[in-house]
Amino acid sequence: MSRRRRDAGGLVALLVAAVLAITGCEEAEQGGTVLATAPSGAATGDAFSAGVSTAADDATATADDDSPATGTAGGAHADASSVDSSNSNGGGAGSSAGKKSDATPDRTSTLAVLSTLAIKGRSAKTGYSRDQFGPAWLDADRNGCDTRNDMLRRDLAQITVKSGTNGCVVLTGVLDDDYTGKRIDHVRGNSKIDIDHRVALSNAWQTGASQWSLAKRAAFANDPLNLTATDAGANRSKGDGDAATWLPPNKAYRCDYVATQVAVKAKYGLWVTQPEYDAIVRVLTACPGHQLPADATRAPTEVDHNLKPVATSTPQPKATAKASPKPKATQAPKPKATSKASPKPKPKATPTPKPKPKPKPTPTPTVPKVFKNCTEARAAGAAPVYRGDPGYGKHLDRDGDGIGCE
Repeated sequence: MSRRRRDAGGLVALLVAAVLAITGCEEAEQGGTVLATAPSGAATGDAFSAGVSTAADDATATADDDSPATGTAGGAHADASSVDSSNSNGGGAGSSAGKKSDATPDRTSTLAVLSTLAIKGRSAKTGYSRDQFGPAWLDADRNGCDTRNDMLRRDLAQITVKSGTNGCVVLTGVLDDDYTGKRIDHVRGNSKIDIDHRVALSNAWQTGASQWSLAKRAAFANDPLNLTATDAGANRSKGDGDAATWLPPNKAYRCDYVATQVAVKAKYGLWVTQPEYDAIVRVLTACPGHQLPADATRAPTEVDHNLKPVATSTPQPKATAKASPKPKATQAPKPKATSKASPKPKPKATPTPKPKPKPKPTPTPTVPKVFKNCTEARAAGAAPVYRGDPGYGKHLDRDGDGIGCE
């Protein structure tokens, strides 16, 4: 009888030990680290505690430097909040040393990406107009603000915004301009700041964009990757030039400038010309290993707006004036022979030629009080139209900064 009781008692002890072992593992897993459990009947003294401390130290050693794991008192297991923070950054117990998070993926060198771009000549500019890239400063990301003000809020410091615009409209601010290296004050309505397309719209049209859909061209024109606030004078001196014809006066920014152009052209599948390719390579020799800029917003390459297609305008050939026909030479009638010798005629006084009338001055084209639209302003060669200039109207200045048809 006593032997059966001893056997039963031993069985119960084994069951209890098993339950305790399972419970210990679960609790350790909830804490973020799986702990070793002392085997049944083994001592739970210094040797086992030392083994647990060693495991915790290993977890700390393999954590990412930016988010090291923190041990609890006694080295039993890593603190749960610290483990969670490490895991979110790609570190923590169980991760390999130096592992990068998904939020900061590896970026390729600018020269490597440049070598993947096609090299061709510029196609014709025929059919290009600003309207082919959708409405100016479309709210492409549907955040309630137009793209121009999005870029001003991103690039300017010490900004103030207009009340009642949900924080959209920037009234004042200060720009540390990358293109010139100067500090520029912004005052809405009298701004000296433009938003530049690093890859100009006309350049894009001639290197592949003429074959795109309107939705893709509108996305290109409003992609933050391709936009920057800059000095208006520098922007206008650039025009639609590429790296072969224009670079920022601030030489310290040139590597970043051409790297962004490469990133934009790679994202949208545009090509480069041979002179443009050579110019970018020359710039990058000053900064070997330069990396492409990160596409922070990862804006889609097509907008989801319902845009009305714009008819491609084909320039009409100028009418040439027809040359007036030359007057036919008329022969003077021969005098009739007379039997009598006629007296010599008296010489007639030669009349004084009348002065030719002065040609009427060519009338200069009159500028209407207000242009109907930006197409009319551009046709008259008046774009951009500034507040106070002939032809300016509020309907041409969609963002109200005093500059219409930008």
